[in-house]
Amino acid sequence: MIRKDDTICAPATSPGGAIAIIRLSGAASIEICKRIFFPSDPVLNLLQQKGNTIIHGTIREGSSIIDEVLVAIFRSPHSYTGEDSVEISCHGSPYITSRIMKLLINEGALPARPGEFTMRAFFNGKMDLAQSEAVADLVASHTSAAHRVAINQMRGGFSKEILNLRSELLRFASLIELELDFGEEDVQFADRIQLRSIVSKARNMSEDLLSSFSLGNAIKNGIPVVITGKPNSGKSTLLNALLNEDRAIVSDVPGTTRDTIEDVIVINGVEYRFIDTAGLRDTSDVVENLGILRTREKIEKASVVLLIDDVLDEVTLINQRAEEFRKTKSSGGQQLILIINKTDLSDREQIEKFRKNIILKESESLLFISAKEKKGLGKLRSALSEVVDRKMLASDNPVITNMRHYDSLRKVSESLERVISGLDENIAEDLIAIDIRHAIHYLGEITGSVITSDEILENIFKNFCIGK
Repeated sequence: MIRKDDTICAPATSPGGAIAIIRLSGAASIEICKRIFFPSDPVLNLLQQKGNTIIHGTIREGSSIIDEVLVAIFRSPHSYTGEDSVEISCHGSPYITSRIMKLLINEGALPARPGEFTMRAFFNGKMDLAQSEAVADLVASHTSAAHRVAINQMRGGFSKEILNLRSELLRFASLIELELDFGEEDVQFADRIQLRSIVSKARNMSEDLLSSFSLGNAIKNGIPVVITGKPNSGKSTLLNALLNEDRAIVSDVPGTTRDTIEDVIVINGVEYRFIDTAGLRDTSDVVENLGILRTREKIEKASVVLLIDDVLDEVTLINQRAEEFRKTKSSGGQQLILIINKTDLSDREQIEKFRKNIILKESESLLFISAKEKKGLGKLRSALSEVVDRKMLASDNPVITNMRHYDSLRKVSESLERVISGLDENIAEDLIAIDIRHAIHYLGEITGSVITSDEILENIFKNFCIGK
């Protein structure tokens, strides 16, 4: 995948727009463009133009004009990739872009692979690996929360923390290595108290970052919210009310929903992935039982569970169903919001009776709604919004969204824990040095300072869009 010496090209914009941009990068990019581009000023020489210059002209194949375009020149190292680059702004016709791409390839450019421009930016020191991965997250972001996390990481907020941490550990590692070189002299260059303080600080930071992963992953992929409960409690009606469309079939017949139905809603800049499920009950219907099995699987993976009952139920039965759910929920500890639906069929006195007699455990919520009349949905949205750590989201503190980063930080934390234990137990310096080197290595994996495997890089960049 790594083709550092070639010039590559690709459309950098999605098809269908009024304008398209075709990007070239590599040592020959300006020369290749010159062969097919004719400036409006005939005395102008493209090769002599300064960087950050835009020139008007036409793209031609022989004497045939393909399009009237603008060509932007970027000189190394002041470009996205750090190489000489050209961006051709043409009309968005797929025919035009394909003709221009064909001309560029005929003149020696190679079609870019997914993520190849950003990979070159990484190799040329324009960004580290964590920032490179944030580019893909930024392109894919479709909520304000996902955008905020990605832009903070792309601007180096997360990388700066990792580099500072790695620098401190490198300094102490070198001092311990020096002690080992003078082992027979019985000298000590590294202050053990200061070393323990630095290592403890580093481990606390890695633990804080690890704890942010659940939030980061939810922001990136959407917070899974399962709507479950007995048949005919109004689960599908609630989903339709939240979406403001008839997404799920609603019927008085129990067991109408036999498979999971999913859709997304953005609340206060955060995406929630709602999953309407089959009603939980004992049934001999084979298909319905399959739906109930899928319901239980979705509950296992959910962050929030909306357990729906209605005002026509007995309080004892509602408490019983809630307790049954508590016994079966996963060790991940999903947030439970108990919802009493169909308040349009009751009066205030009956609702107060429910409020007083329904048993809630710590961190659980109780809401009264009428999905049919769309009453109480504002309070439900507020309750869902409270699931997200707003203070962490509003701050500029790094939030981990990437499983690769999570895995490396977990190994960093484990290595530093061994260092702390070794310092407390006065174990040999060579063993302490090994664990510090491990922690430094895993921190380097995050930013890419120790990445040597082409396979690892290919795996990281393969999911990028072409042109980025």
